[in-house]
Amino acid sequence: MTNTERATPPLNADERTNLESWLDFYRATVAVKCEGLADEQVRETSVPPSSLTLLGLVQHLTEVEQNWFRRVLAAEDAPPTHPAPAGFGGHDGGFEVSADASFAHTLAAWRDEVALSRANCAARALEDTTPFMGGEVSLRWIYTHMIGEYARHSGHADLLRERIDGSTGV
Repeated sequence: MTNTERATPPLNADERTNLESWLDFYRATVAVKCEGLADEQVRETSVPPSSLTLLGLVQHLTEVEQNWFRRVLAAEDAPPTHPAPAGFGGHDGGFEVSADASFAHTLAAWRDEVALSRANCAARALEDTTPFMGGEVSLRWIYTHMIGEYARHSGHADLLRERIDGSTGV
């Protein structure tokens, strides 16, 4: 895996630039936390009873990107990229890792979804809305929600990485 660029969001920018920059910052943070690890390492769990892994986290973030920026914002009919493995009993948001899951494939799928997300947002204003749960949700709300989603999971990734090899920071 190549080194990920992680730019600090600008200190004084317009609202859209701030939202996009913070989302990209947290996207890059998750990628940085996975750099340099072997396939078996990204499958290591945090601590019992949790089954959370970096691989499952990236799968989940792929699903979240797809859900908000394709299914909700663009009203696309997109099936899950990472459906729950057989015997799991339903869709789990990507967290459950199948035995044949490859981290290289998972990372590529996540990066593809991020690119699609950016494309779906490019022609829309922050005020643009789309139907959601009997109401309307704006792109601004989706960006804010996604920043929170990634910030939370960046913290999980930080703890997982520290458990794997002691690496902290960034």
